[in-house]
Formats: sequence, C-alpha cells, structure tokens
Amino acid sequence: MNRMRIAAVLLLSLLPFSAWSADGLIALKSPHSVKDTLDRFEAAAKGKGLNIFLRVDHAAGAKKIGKELRPTELLVFGNPQGGTPLMLCAQSSGIDLPLKALAWQDASGQVWLGYNDPQFLAARHKQGGDCGAVTQNLRKALNGLAAGAVK
Repeated sequence: MNRMRIAAVLLLSLLPFSAWSADGLIALKSPHSVKDTLDRFEAAAKGKGLNIFLRVDHAAGAKKIGKELRPTELLVFGNPQGGTPLMLCAQSSGIDLPLKALAWQDASGQVWLGYNDPQFLAARHKQGGDCGAVTQNLRKALNGLAAGAVK
C-alpha cells in the first residue's frame, strides 16, 4: 500500500461520515440487521418498479461447507430502463449489470450496505460522451434506495 493510500485511509477513518467509498464501493452504516437492511432495500427497489433477480445469503452458503461467515447477503436487481443507457455508453458495462447491493456485518458488529458507484463503473468501462447524465441518474437512484434502507 503506498503512502498516499495509507494517508487517505487514515484521514477517512478520522472523519465522522457514515458513508465511505473505496475502489468504487459506496457503503453506508446501517442501524438494522443485515437481513432487515436488505429487506428494506429490496422493498424500496420493488416500490420503484425494479426487478429483483436474486438474493444470496453468503453466510448460509459458508455454513454448507462447514465455515462461519458473519451475516452477508447480496441482492441482484435492476431494470432495462436503468441498465440499457449504461450499456449504450459502453456495452462492456453489461458485465456489471444487473446492479447489486451487499449488506454485511463487520468484525465489530457494525452492519453496512454497499453498492457499486455508477461513476466508477463508467470509468472502468471507459465510457465517455453523454454518459455523465446516465451515471448521475443511476447514482441518484441508488443513493435514494440505500439512504431509505439504512434510515
């Protein structure tokens, strides 16, 4: 880890924010359990007309192979109205779609809700041109869903 990255991590750890972003992940602290956090996110997503494709309980999967994993659940969701404009900017972004939200409990017991930052995805797929509005719209929608889930 280089010095700049260490300094950034130390600085972020001192800030009183409940959200942080690293390597394209936006994560918010949740006062709810992992299950409740993702239930709330799922309900909000359905309320906005998004399709729920899959929900994965990673801790249950770990248990099947005799391993212990703190509560960790993934939700795969989206719709063509949100994903298609992103793929029209760069078709390779389809590898990151549908969108995903992950709720997990860290070692201290804190629950987090995270999702990929659409601006990070745009940069990853070298999207240019008029894609700024597309990523801003997706980011606004995801921020709203996540904020409601951790309220």
